[in-house]
Amino acid sequence: MALELYLDLFSQPARSVYIFAKINNIKFDFKKITLFAGEQYGDEYGKINMMRKVPAMRDGEFYLAESIAIMMYLSEKFQTPDHWYPTDIQKRARVNEYLSWQHTAVRMHGTRVFWLRLMIPKMLGEEVPKDKMAAALEDLDGSLQLIEEKFLQDRPFIAGNDISLADLVAIVEIMQPVGSGLDVFEKRPKLSGWRNRVRAAIGPELFDEAHQIILSAQEMVKSMDGSTLQPFKPKILRLFL
Repeated sequence: MALELYLDLFSQPARSVYIFAKINNIKFDFKKITLFAGEQYGDEYGKINMMRKVPAMRDGEFYLAESIAIMMYLSEKFQTPDHWYPTDIQKRARVNEYLSWQHTAVRMHGTRVFWLRLMIPKMLGEEVPKDKMAAALEDLDGSLQLIEEKFLQDRPFIAGNDISLADLVAIVEIMQPVGSGLDVFEKRPKLSGWRNRVRAAIGPELFDEAHQIILSAQEMVKSMDGSTLQPFKPKILRLFL
Protein backbone atom coordinates (compact mmCIF):
# COMPACT_ATOMS: atom_id res chain seq x y z
CA MET A 1 0.00 0.00 0.00
CA ALA A 2 1.33 3.43 -0.97
CA LEU A 3 1.97 6.06 1.65
CA GLU A 4 -1.15 8.20 2.09
CA LEU A 5 -1.18 11.83 3.20
CA TYR A 6 -4.50 13.42 4.17
CA LEU A 7 -4.23 17.11 3.42
CA ASP A 8 -5.98 20.38 2.79
CA LEU A 9 -3.47 22.97 1.59
CA PHE A 10 -5.58 25.69 3.20
CA SER A 11 -4.00 24.37 6.41
CA GLN A 12 -0.51 25.55 7.30
CA PRO A 13 0.67 22.22 8.83
CA ALA A 14 -0.70 20.34 5.81
CA ARG A 15 1.34 22.60 3.52
CA SER A 16 4.52 21.88 5.45
CA VAL A 17 4.04 18.12 5.10
CA TYR A 18 3.15 18.46 1.43
CA ILE A 19 6.23 20.54 0.66
CA PHE A 20 8.49 18.25 2.68
CA ALA A 21 7.29 15.12 0.90
CA LYS A 22 7.43 16.69 -2.56
CA ILE A 23 10.88 18.25 -2.21
CA ASN A 24 12.30 14.97 -0.96
CA ASN A 25 10.70 12.95 -3.78
CA ILE A 26 8.68 10.86 -1.33
CA LYS A 27 5.91 9.19 -3.27
CA PHE A 28 2.48 9.45 -1.71
CA ASP A 29 -1.21 9.40 -2.48
CA PHE A 30 -2.75 12.82 -1.88
CA LYS A 31 -6.01 12.32 0.01
CA LYS A 32 -7.87 15.63 -0.06
CA ILE A 33 -9.82 16.48 3.08
CA THR A 34 -11.80 19.68 2.53
CA LEU A 35 -11.98 21.35 5.92
CA PHE A 36 -14.67 23.90 5.09
CA ALA A 37 -16.89 21.08 3.85
CA GLY A 38 -16.49 19.36 7.22
CA GLU A 39 -14.95 16.23 5.70
CA GLN A 40 -12.69 15.86 8.73
CA TYR A 41 -15.79 14.95 10.74
CA GLY A 42 -16.78 12.04 8.51
CA ASP A 43 -16.79 8.50 9.84
CA GLU A 44 -14.07 7.28 7.47
CA TYR A 45 -11.66 10.06 8.34
CA GLY A 46 -12.30 9.44 12.02
CA LYS A 47 -10.70 6.03 11.51
CA ILE A 48 -7.60 7.74 10.12
CA ASN A 49 -7.33 10.51 12.71
CA MET A 50 -9.71 10.66 15.64
CA MET A 51 -8.47 14.19 16.41
CA ARG A 52 -10.28 15.30 13.23
CA LYS A 53 -7.45 17.51 11.99
CA VAL A 54 -5.13 17.58 9.02
CA PRO A 55 -2.55 16.51 8.18
CA ALA A 56 -2.66 12.80 8.86
CA MET A 57 -0.63 9.94 7.46
CA ARG A 58 -1.22 6.29 6.75
CA ASP A 59 1.75 4.05 6.04
CA GLY A 60 0.35 0.56 5.66
CA GLU A 61 -1.30 -0.17 8.98
CA PHE A 62 0.53 2.65 10.73
CA TYR A 63 -1.39 5.88 11.31
CA LEU A 64 0.10 9.16 12.45
CA ALA A 65 -1.23 12.65 13.17
CA GLU A 66 0.51 15.99 13.83
CA SER A 67 2.60 17.58 11.09
CA ILE A 68 5.91 17.71 12.94
CA ALA A 69 5.66 14.07 13.99
CA ILE A 70 4.84 13.14 10.39
CA MET A 71 7.82 15.03 8.97
CA MET A 72 10.19 13.53 11.54
CA TYR A 73 8.88 10.07 10.67
CA LEU A 74 9.33 10.70 6.95
CA SER A 75 12.81 12.13 7.44
CA GLU A 76 13.93 8.99 9.26
CA LYS A 77 12.14 6.44 7.12
CA PHE A 78 13.26 7.95 3.81
CA GLN A 79 16.64 9.17 5.08
CA THR A 80 16.16 12.68 3.80
CA PRO A 81 19.16 15.04 3.63
CA ASP A 82 20.60 15.79 7.04
CA HIS A 83 19.94 19.53 6.92
CA TRP A 84 16.20 18.98 7.38
CA TYR A 85 16.59 17.47 10.84
CA PRO A 86 20.31 17.59 11.61
CA THR A 87 22.18 14.86 13.42
CA ASP A 88 24.51 17.50 14.88
CA ILE A 89 23.22 17.83 18.44
CA GLN A 90 23.33 21.61 18.60
CA LYS A 91 21.78 22.20 15.18
CA ARG A 92 19.01 19.72 16.02
CA ALA A 93 18.49 21.53 19.31
CA ARG A 94 17.99 24.79 17.37
CA VAL A 95 15.36 23.09 15.22
CA ASN A 96 13.65 21.57 18.25
CA GLU A 97 13.73 24.90 20.06
CA TYR A 98 11.83 26.64 17.29
CA LEU A 99 9.38 23.76 16.80
CA SER A 100 8.65 23.70 20.54
CA TRP A 101 8.03 27.46 20.66
CA GLN A 102 6.01 28.12 17.54
CA HIS A 103 2.75 26.34 18.46
CA THR A 104 1.61 28.97 20.95
CA ALA A 105 3.33 31.91 19.27
CA VAL A 106 3.53 32.55 15.55
CA ARG A 107 1.09 29.76 14.69
CA MET A 108 -1.57 30.98 17.09
CA HIS A 109 -1.04 34.66 16.32
CA GLY A 110 -0.86 34.28 12.54
CA THR A 111 -3.97 32.12 12.48
CA ARG A 112 -5.87 34.59 14.63
CA VAL A 113 -5.00 37.51 12.37
CA PHE A 114 -6.07 35.53 9.31
CA TRP A 115 -9.46 34.71 10.80
CA LEU A 116 -10.06 38.19 12.23
CA ARG A 117 -9.19 39.94 8.97
CA LEU A 118 -10.89 37.59 6.53
CA MET A 119 -13.05 34.74 7.75
CA ILE A 120 -14.86 36.10 10.81
CA PRO A 121 -16.16 39.22 9.00
CA LYS A 122 -17.60 36.86 6.38
CA MET A 123 -19.12 34.74 9.12
CA LEU A 124 -20.61 37.65 11.08
CA GLY A 125 -21.35 40.02 8.22
CA GLU A 126 -19.40 42.80 9.93
CA GLU A 127 -15.84 43.78 10.83
CA VAL A 128 -14.37 42.62 14.12
CA PRO A 129 -13.86 45.18 16.92
CA LYS A 130 -10.83 47.38 16.34
CA ASP A 131 -9.35 46.62 19.75
CA LYS A 132 -9.44 42.87 19.02
CA MET A 133 -7.69 43.41 15.70
CA ALA A 134 -5.08 45.73 17.20
CA ALA A 135 -4.24 43.24 19.94
CA ALA A 136 -3.93 40.38 17.44
CA LEU A 137 -1.62 42.41 15.19
CA GLU A 138 0.52 43.36 18.18
CA ASP A 139 0.87 39.70 19.19
CA LEU A 140 1.81 38.70 15.64
CA ASP A 141 4.33 41.52 15.42
CA GLY A 142 5.93 40.31 18.65
CA SER A 143 6.29 36.79 17.29
CA LEU A 144 7.80 38.01 14.02
CA GLN A 145 10.27 40.13 15.96
CA LEU A 146 11.34 37.10 17.97
CA ILE A 147 11.86 35.10 14.78
CA GLU A 148 14.18 37.82 13.52
CA GLU A 149 16.04 38.62 16.71
CA LYS A 150 16.11 35.30 18.56
CA PHE A 151 15.72 32.50 16.03
CA LEU A 152 17.43 33.97 12.95
CA GLN A 153 19.84 36.53 14.40
CA ASP A 154 22.56 36.81 11.73
CA ARG A 155 22.10 33.31 10.29
CA PRO A 156 20.71 32.60 6.81
CA PHE A 157 18.31 30.00 8.26
CA ILE A 158 17.12 29.14 11.75
CA ALA A 159 19.59 26.31 12.34
CA GLY A 160 22.49 27.77 10.37
CA ASN A 161 23.45 27.83 6.72
CA ASP A 162 20.83 25.39 5.43
CA ILE A 163 17.06 25.11 5.44
CA SER A 164 15.56 22.84 8.09
CA LEU A 165 12.17 21.71 9.35
CA ALA A 166 12.15 24.84 11.52
CA ASP A 167 12.24 27.12 8.48
CA LEU A 168 9.60 25.09 6.68
CA VAL A 169 7.22 25.18 9.63
CA ALA A 170 7.91 28.89 10.11
CA ILE A 171 7.25 29.95 6.52
CA VAL A 172 3.89 28.21 6.14
CA GLU A 173 2.65 29.87 9.32
CA ILE A 174 3.89 33.32 8.31
CA MET A 175 2.24 33.00 4.90
CA GLN A 176 -1.17 32.48 6.53
CA PRO A 177 -1.79 36.12 7.49
CA VAL A 178 -0.32 37.10 4.11
CA GLY A 179 -3.30 35.27 2.64
CA SER A 180 -5.58 37.74 4.41
CA GLY A 181 -3.91 40.64 2.59
CA LEU A 182 -1.48 41.61 5.36
CA ASP A 183 2.08 42.20 4.11
CA VAL A 184 4.01 40.96 7.13
CA PHE A 185 7.31 41.39 5.27
CA GLU A 186 6.90 45.12 4.77
CA LYS A 187 9.54 47.05 6.73
CA ARG A 188 11.13 43.75 7.79
CA PRO A 189 14.13 43.31 5.48
CA LYS A 190 15.64 40.50 7.56
CA LEU A 191 12.42 38.50 7.49
CA SER A 192 11.91 39.28 3.81
CA GLY A 193 15.43 38.13 2.94
CA TRP A 194 14.91 34.92 4.89
CA ARG A 195 11.59 34.33 3.09
CA ASN A 196 13.36 34.68 -0.25
CA ARG A 197 16.06 32.20 0.78
CA VAL A 198 13.45 29.71 1.98
CA ARG A 199 11.50 30.05 -1.28
CA ALA A 200 14.69 29.53 -3.30
CA ALA A 201 15.70 26.48 -1.22
CA ILE A 202 12.26 24.91 -1.64
CA GLY A 203 12.07 25.92 -5.29
CA PRO A 204 9.83 28.77 -6.45
CA GLU A 205 7.50 26.47 -8.39
CA LEU A 206 6.78 24.17 -5.44
CA PHE A 207 6.62 27.07 -2.99
CA ASP A 208 4.09 28.94 -5.10
CA GLU A 209 2.04 25.82 -5.84
CA ALA A 210 1.73 24.95 -2.15
CA HIS A 211 0.68 28.49 -1.24
CA GLN A 212 -1.60 29.15 -4.18
CA ILE A 213 -4.79 28.34 -2.27
CA ILE A 214 -4.00 30.53 0.73
CA LEU A 215 -2.88 33.42 -1.47
CA SER A 216 -6.21 33.14 -3.29
CA ALA A 217 -8.17 33.24 -0.04
CA GLN A 218 -9.38 36.81 -0.43
CA GLU A 219 -10.97 36.04 -3.78
CA MET A 220 -12.37 32.77 -2.46
CA VAL A 221 -14.04 34.51 0.48
CA LYS A 222 -15.70 37.07 -1.79
CA SER A 223 -17.67 34.29 -3.50
CA MET A 224 -18.19 32.20 -0.37
CA ASP A 225 -21.63 31.78 1.13
CA GLY A 226 -21.17 32.91 4.72
CA SER A 227 -23.79 30.43 5.89
CA THR A 228 -21.40 27.57 5.11
CA LEU A 229 -19.24 28.80 8.00
CA GLN A 230 -22.05 28.73 10.56
CA PRO A 231 -21.31 25.18 11.82
CA PHE A 232 -17.84 26.42 12.78
CA LYS A 233 -19.06 29.66 14.37
CA PRO A 234 -19.18 28.70 18.08
CA LYS A 235 -15.71 27.18 18.06
CA ILE A 236 -14.17 29.94 15.94
CA LEU A 237 -15.60 32.77 18.04
CA ARG A 238 -14.48 31.03 21.21
CA LEU A 239 -10.94 30.72 19.87
CA PHE A 240 -10.45 34.10 18.24
CA LEU A 241 -12.82 36.64 19.80
